Amino acid sequence: MIKKVWNWGWGLYKEHEEGFNYLIFGFLAFVLNYILYFLFASTLHMHYMLATALSWVLTVVFAYWTNRTFVFKSKNKDVQSLGKEFASFIGARVATEFLELGMMFVMVDLAGINEYLSKFVCQMVVILANYFLSKLWIFKEKK
Repeated sequence: MIKKVWNWGWGLYKEHEEGFNYLIFGFLAFVLNYILYFLFASTLHMHYMLATALSWVLTVVFAYWTNRTFVFKSKNKDVQSLGKEFASFIGARVATEFLELGMMFVMVDLAGINEYLSKFVCQMVVILANYFLSKLWIFKEKK
């Protein structure tokens, strides 16, 4: 019975490996981002905007490496391809960071929503946006 369940689960994973890996590493990036934000905002008493930006920078480095290596399994090896891939990744992440900062401003400053709840909601939107940008633009397979 256990072997049957294991084989079913493993087969499901292999069939949807990219999606599962993105969820796993997206979750880890989310946790890293949230922990860093909490440390910067609560422990170091940084303004929420600065804490958001700093946690983003550190999380993007982690996300590029995990997305490239484990999720989309990029085959780019030459300097030009790596440079283009990295620049596209950073460009997409900058765009979604501005989205997050804008959402944080609206939710915290204009709507008066708790900053930690706002951060959680923003992260869900950003994770989805980042997946589609990575899948459709940055790490898409070359034909």
